[in-house]
Amino acid sequence: MSAPAVRVRGRGERSKGASVALHTTLVLASLIALFPVVFIVLVSLRGESGWTHPTELTGFTLANYGHVLADTAFLSWFANSVVVAGGTMLVGVLIAASAGYALSRMRFPGHGSLMWSFLLFQMFPVAVLIVPLYNALGKLGLLDSYGGLILTYCSVAVPFCAWMLKGYFDTIPAEIDESGRVDGLTPFGTFWRLIVPLARPGLAVTAFYTFLTAWSEVAFATQFMSSEENYTLAVGLQTFVGPHRAEWGLMTASSVLIMVPAGLLFFFAQRHLVAGLTAGGTKG
Repeated sequence: MSAPAVRVRGRGERSKGASVALHTTLVLASLIALFPVVFIVLVSLRGESGWTHPTELTGFTLANYGHVLADTAFLSWFANSVVVAGGTMLVGVLIAASAGYALSRMRFPGHGSLMWSFLLFQMFPVAVLIVPLYNALGKLGLLDSYGGLILTYCSVAVPFCAWMLKGYFDTIPAEIDESGRVDGLTPFGTFWRLIVPLARPGLAVTAFYTFLTAWSEVAFATQFMSSEENYTLAVGLQTFVGPHRAEWGLMTASSVLIMVPAGLLFFFAQRHLVAGLTAGGTKG
């Protein structure tokens, strides 16, 4: 009598034990990632003092949200942050795309040095940059202004975005540029009409990155914005923390409201994010 045939698992096929372990690990990792967000939401629903008794699961209210929206300058801070983050996203993506395309397609004196300088600028911590940027903005008369803060955030975000877009543009065949020149397009016309539409996934990634850079930044905004009417969200939230007491309920409610625009931007850009990140990292 012949022995029963042993089933050989195909390539990439996991055993039941491995599948259970994998899914258990993924579930635990998801719970760990979601716990801070869920906890902040719950605290924001527990009144002005926050969640003083974590074991109580009753008494939820929207009073914190009403107080933040009606009795504080949150809406003004929100509008300021939208202007700064939106301006940083538009200006930053335009500069990064132009620089990345030039680094990908053109060869000029200092080409290699420029690429490495982009990486070098990312190594400086924020604390080191505050003083020179403060002095520079002061001489230009841009302190306590949207333009100065947008310029500051672009100086931080553009080097990384330009390097990433350079890798993405490298994946687009150079023959497309040549066909544009044959059709009589200028270099800028080739870039704008042919390359930019093909680079939408990469541009979505850089737009998302530049927006978040400006939306969640604290150190530069705290030092450069001195007028209360120009406060961004990151600076305004600090007014809820006093020398003797912190308004945890108001802070958490504001934090939940701040997460909404970033979440919406991610929702609309998510179909481009994976393609842009992977394509930009395959060639450099």
